[in-house]
Amino acid sequence: MTFFKVVTISLVFSKNFLLAYKCVGAGLALVSMSGTSIGIGIIFAAFILAYAYNPLHEGVLFNYVVIGFALTEAIALFGIMFALLILFG
Repeated sequence: MTFFKVVTISLVFSKNFLLAYKCVGAGLALVSMSGTSIGIGIIFAAFILAYAYNPLHEGVLFNYVVIGFALTEAIALFGIMFALLILFG
């Protein structure tokens, strides 16, 4: 084997490893999606329970639900953003 053949083979392997590490990193960044989906389910379950106990405060409860949903969804959007930055950045 010549020197240039060895260098070419090592460059191909290093690019494949880099792509593999990028895919693993993006997958780990998208783990936040599972946590946010669980969090959104907990928020709306708590809203239904609180509304069942006290239906007169529906407006105030719904405002809290919307704020909680927005903050929880922001975590998911940050996870997607980081995954895209890892893959294409």
